[in-house]
Amino acid sequence: MEKKRNISMAVIRRLPKYYRYLNELMKNDVDRISSKELSEKIGFTASQIRQDLNCFGDFGQQGYGYNVKDLYREISSILGLDEQYNTVLIGAGNIGQAIANYNFDKFGLTLKAIFDVNPKLIGIKIRDVEIQDIDNLEQFLKDNKVDIGVICVTKSSAQKICDTLVANGVKGIWNFAPVDLQADEEVKIENVHLSESLLTLTYLLNGRS
Repeated sequence: MEKKRNISMAVIRRLPKYYRYLNELMKNDVDRISSKELSEKIGFTASQIRQDLNCFGDFGQQGYGYNVKDLYREISSILGLDEQYNTVLIGAGNIGQAIANYNFDKFGLTLKAIFDVNPKLIGIKIRDVEIQDIDNLEQFLKDNKVDIGVICVTKSSAQKICDTLVANGVKGIWNFAPVDLQADEEVKIENVHLSESLLTLTYLLNGRS
């Protein structure tokens, strides 16, 4: 299905949650579900669910609801999970190793290489991928098509790594460094700030409205 343009980021950021809940419904052998029933499970209003899904097509039937498998498959396609993404990870510290050990294959990500500056880490394998010296990064990017770069380095190094990735054709950056990276508009950057999530939690714990 062709994606419609000008979809708000708020809608896009809700899609992974739909994907996750629909996957759970399939595991529980649920064949169909109404927007009201999905609302009770996912926490969005039924109206919000219908509006979100209508941005991409007419998936439901009045009086029937949504076919769970069909909707799961459509959202999977919308999210680009029917594609394959060659991925490199830069920074094999604690966060980098945790990410490298996660099984992203189900999302189409193939970890092709890991890079780090620490000589004690170079040569170690994570999930059969050997950690290489950061000095090899640029040549690796020239020799291999890489779609996504995962950055888990220090704040001071992150933008330089980002620039190297972008200069060598990488179009997607998943950034775990504590800084918002900058690149041309055609490069898609997802900045993940763990501290912001934690600070949101501490705010909620303090009961402020």
